Amino acid sequence: MKKDNCIFCKIIAGEIPSHTTYEDENCKVILDINPATKGHSIIIVKDHYDNFFELPEEKATEVIKVAKIMSKKMADNLQCDGFNILQNNNEVAGQTVMHYHMHLIPRYKFDKQDLTMETMQPSSEELLETKNIIIG
Repeated sequence: MKKDNCIFCKIIAGEIPSHTTYEDENCKVILDINPATKGHSIIIVKDHYDNFFELPEEKATEVIKVAKIMSKKMADNLQCDGFNILQNNNEVAGQTVMHYHMHLIPRYKFDKQDLTMETMQPSSEELLETKNIIIG
């Protein structure tokens, strides 16, 4: 399924050129045109799903398999020092293209990227309350 106004659907359809590093029946991996680091790639699911919550389990499994294959290949060939594998859901979480995708970001010792999060310091009671909310 394709969404007409989706840039990733257009890339999958070949309407917009990309630098493809891997492709199979479910996914396409392309170099990000605005990379955080050298080799920053995006795994795009070929069928359109807005985010992780819409993605069927079997497609999620395929994405993880591709992430494992490509991150190993990229780490070996780019000789990076580490790796971020991340995925954002909805605008508030940083998703800018509403088509499910996963970022593969090679990390280099001196790349100056800071993808760390500011953390909270909840009390044990707050953690217990949150746990109970999550599990119902």
